[in-house]
Amino acid sequence: MKKKILFLTTGGTIASEESAEGLIPAMDGNEMFAALGCWASAYSITVRDILNLDSSNVQPEEWQLMAAAIEKGCREGYDGIVVSHGTDTMAYSTSALSFMLQGLPIPVVFTGAQLPLMDPLTDGVENLRTAFAMASTGVSGVFLAFDRKVILGTRATKTRTSGFDAFESINCHNLAVTSTEGLKLNRFLLEQLPKGELTVRERLCTDVFLLKLIPGTKPELFEALWEMGYRGLVIEAFGCGGIHFERRDLPAALHKVIEKGMQVVVRSQCFYETSDLTTYQVGLKLLEAGVIPARDMTCEAAVTKLMWALGNFDTARQVRDCFAVNLAGEIGL
Repeated sequence: MKKKILFLTTGGTIASEESAEGLIPAMDGNEMFAALGCWASAYSITVRDILNLDSSNVQPEEWQLMAAAIEKGCREGYDGIVVSHGTDTMAYSTSALSFMLQGLPIPVVFTGAQLPLMDPLTDGVENLRTAFAMASTGVSGVFLAFDRKVILGTRATKTRTSGFDAFESINCHNLAVTSTEGLKLNRFLLEQLPKGELTVRERLCTDVFLLKLIPGTKPELFEALWEMGYRGLVIEAFGCGGIHFERRDLPAALHKVIEKGMQVVVRSQCFYETSDLTTYQVGLKLLEAGVIPARDMTCEAAVTKLMWALGNFDTARQVRDCFAVNLAGEIGL
């Protein structure tokens, strides 16, 4: 019997066409479905258009709309869901949805393309093939399918602007790859993923700022962010988690805004391996200031988890405790 797959479209390059202002999303879901070819007949596919945006315009409000559409698809009894999405912010969306919809009973697979679906050299068809194959596996969770591989939603980062191998799985093996053997799942990784009943928590706090530290960053910046209304801050620090305190005492300034109620998460600027604030004096000063370690989380996961935590928990302790727990494979795999 054919697997019932819900195909949700949101725009992006994969659905784009040339215009006087450059590429813009133009194709609807039925047009995209018509371009898939005969392989799509292997599934029973329902198409729904929920957005038609360049993913640079996809923001927390759109994540909430996606979450509602996915939750509805789960209730309707689909075997899996494929979401077409622009590549530029796709890793933010997969991370956000992983926290908003924990314990999904079916696969939810995001994919897109570096070239429009109607381009003769498009990578979109192959990416959709991988996504539909993953959506039919019955493996629950949020995933990103691209360039013949499947990445856990909280571990994906876009590392190339135009190459077909646009995404990498950071600090975690790929969940699956395609080859002549078909879609080969990483069973060992699957066994380590958190399990549970579907929990829907769609509230998000958009007052979160991301700062990549540079030598000479002024401590006054943190107070300015607080005055602007930001309640969460993710800092990409040096190396294992270093931050300067000579002449410009950043830890002391951070302590002041943390005392006022700002939640500050610190991760490394490096893509790979974990941050460890206990290694150096410059990291220990951050811990003394009251920051939350991000460990080996991606930038996208750290930002969206903080948005989600601030939207759903009332106290600083609850937010801190949340970051110590592996909710959707974002840490420690």
